[in-house]
Amino acid sequence: MSTDTPDASPDEAPSRAELAARIAELEDALGEATAEEDGKKMSIIATKGTLDMAYPPLILASTAAAFGYDVTVFHTFWGLDILHEERSKNLKLSSVGNPNTPVPNAVAALPGMDRLTTMLMEKKIEDNDTATVGELIDTSLEMGVEFQACQMTIDLMDYDEDDFYDGVTTGVGAGTAIRDLADADIQLLI
Repeated sequence: MSTDTPDASPDEAPSRAELAARIAELEDALGEATAEEDGKKMSIIATKGTLDMAYPPLILASTAAAFGYDVTVFHTFWGLDILHEERSKNLKLSSVGNPNTPVPNAVAALPGMDRLTTMLMEKKIEDNDTATVGELIDTSLEMGVEFQACQMTIDLMDYDEDDFYDGVTTGVGAGTAIRDLADADIQLLI
């Protein structure tokens, strides 16, 4: 029998005292590991599903996870489109009423302007080598971020739960989101 105990020879079983000491070491190590898991928690509510509003919850969630936060993002209403695999690839940017677009509202209201501003933003994202929405979701999931899809919105919008990215938690209600917010050190509504 092979052991990690330095006092025991390879042919000899460890003594009770040696086993007790090893158990104590493992319990201490487990206690330290568990204490580290009791870190800070961030809870985000994502309610908007435009291209410019998809990035804030995804960037904040992945960054917080990189800093060791336990992160949950609850997506509801149009924010649910961010988690929808097909819809997330076609998020739009509206120039009407957006004070940061260089287009006056009178021009922004013309047909095709939303398509133009979306294309310009997508080009800027690509030229800047910024991660796509899908890449940010995949990275966040790999880092342990929990993305929750509001069940009421899934039903209301007639979405199919299979249309969401793999790893997204469906069947989540507002009560769960509120409990999560109450337990979090940082709460954000985006």
